[in-house]
Amino acid sequence: MSDLARIAELTRQFQLQVSRNRIATYKPYPWQKDFHAAGVTNPERMLMAANRVGKTVSAACEVSFHLTGDYPEWWVGRRFDKPTLVWTGSPTNETSKDIVQNELLGGIGETLGTGWVPRAKIFGRPTTRQAGVKNVVDTFSVRHKSGGLSLCVLKTYEQGWQKWQGTAPHVVWMDEEPDDYKIFSESQTRILTSKGIVLVTFTPLLGVTELVQHFMQGGPGIYLKGATWEDAPHLKKEDRDRLASSYRAHERKARTQGIPMMGEGGVFPVDEEDITVDPFRIPEHWARIKGCDFGINHPAAGVEIAWDREADVIYLIDCYRKSDEKVPYHAAWLNKSNKWIPVAWPHDGMNREKSGGKTLAAHYREHDVNMMSKSARYPRAQGETTDKGGPQPVEPIVDEMLERMSTGRFKAFANLRDFFEEVRGYHRKDGQIVAIRDDILKALFYAVMMKRYAVSPSVGVRSFSSAPTQSIASMRS
Repeated sequence: MSDLARIAELTRQFQLQVSRNRIATYKPYPWQKDFHAAGVTNPERMLMAANRVGKTVSAACEVSFHLTGDYPEWWVGRRFDKPTLVWTGSPTNETSKDIVQNELLGGIGETLGTGWVPRAKIFGRPTTRQAGVKNVVDTFSVRHKSGGLSLCVLKTYEQGWQKWQGTAPHVVWMDEEPDDYKIFSESQTRILTSKGIVLVTFTPLLGVTELVQHFMQGGPGIYLKGATWEDAPHLKKEDRDRLASSYRAHERKARTQGIPMMGEGGVFPVDEEDITVDPFRIPEHWARIKGCDFGINHPAAGVEIAWDREADVIYLIDCYRKSDEKVPYHAAWLNKSNKWIPVAWPHDGMNREKSGGKTLAAHYREHDVNMMSKSARYPRAQGETTDKGGPQPVEPIVDEMLERMSTGRFKAFANLRDFFEEVRGYHRKDGQIVAIRDDILKALFYAVMMKRYAVSPSVGVRSFSSAPTQSIASMRS
């Protein structure tokens, strides 16, 4: 062998060795970290995302961590201290080999271990199955940090839901959506015994399916995360623009933003670029108001908006959404900056506890939140002497927001990922707005509805925290 050939071979061997510890290179984006972290409290997680953003990589890396028990220092998600049984799911044998198998193992010959599971952790050789496709892996074993062996079983949906019965895996990862919902429901059943987790990663090309509805409706232990091309800095803009223009119109949003076809359509059919601005310092003379949604049987949310009265442009400058937390946590967010800003709130803040008789709004006031003296309501109509309490229809504020978005009079800071996620999924069915995953939007609606009470430090600050309260019916139907 010549010197040149020897150098080339040594270089190849070195590159191969480096690739066999690929997991060390995983540096997740913020949205990937959020997805991982949610595993602590959510047994069921879905990453419904655009093509090529890294959704499959997210799950493959997490599966590698669970198989080996080697969690990185930044990891705050679910942990397994003992060897795990992992099931993966793919539509066909071809996709199982080309996608899941490739991501986890890299190959089964010399390239074994060039996927996300390190070669040093793979025990023995993977087993393959007779599937009409060469080298389709059936199972492989991984050395767990605790000293035992984890097992990964690669399944397909074409095998039928019956093949998803039997044992109790700790982790089920479905890459792409199964045609038969029974496969998902079997997975739900399997993890009950093991107290395990189910991960679903896919691009929603089939629209609002039963599985998508399950995650969009949410509930205890159910988590849905979205990601668009804008969330993936590794995708160059010129490549994104070229590819987006080549997609068919009806699938463009699904492939570029991870948005499923929403029944009769989205409530806010505007391009995100038209309502997005980079964060900037808010002028002191602009009016400010916050809004909150209390999170009764759904996540609580809060927003802060700034209103340029002269140009009549409203800016959403901050927001949050959190489930399974109590009043002190939510109050802390509302108080984290500019405590002088009044907070608009819905009528369910007048609900009283069965024990103690205090209202939700009163609890927030006890934590120094500058709650307004009355719950959110529209301004009084012409000819009326007072604004009207009671039920507040949602359509008027939706119409105002759509008009503002369409005319450049509403903007949102580009870093408010959770807000844009809600906007993408806000849709109608049978002509009616579907009130799910709209917590930040509702908080925003309350704030905009009460913008006439917004204040700025340059013109004086008013405290509402000790004022009497009045009741109002919620916009939430």
